[in-house]
Amino acid sequence: HLTLVDSGGGLVQPGGSLRLSCVASEYRMGLYAIGWFRQAPGKKREWVSCISSSGDNINHIDSVKGRFTISRDNEKQTVWLQMDNLKPEDTAVYYCAATWESCVVAAFEVEYWGQGTQVNVSS
Repeated sequence: HLTLVDSGGGLVQPGGSLRLSCVASEYRMGLYAIGWFRQAPGKKREWVSCISSSGDNINHIDSVKGRFTISRDNEKQTVWLQMDNLKPEDTAVYYCAATWESCVVAAFEVEYWGQGTQVNVSS
């Protein structure tokens, strides 16, 4: 069982930045693709970004391209989501998610979830 702990959320003004972290309980994190999903109140959980187990394959949804950057350090068992130029529509609970080797965009395919971290973008 892989335990994920995500953190780094908070309240930020539009145009601001936050850096989310996802730390795994063990070295096997390096065998998993790690993604970030988010869920706003009253909305379905949506995929945001993903990085493959090797780090060679990275994808983002169109609405965050050019603003969000995902990266990983397998030795530190950590994945980061750098979020710049944040907008009010980015407000949501963000969850890191692990799947074996390859990225997925459907929540039902995720094998392990973090507990979630709240991001609020408001003036």
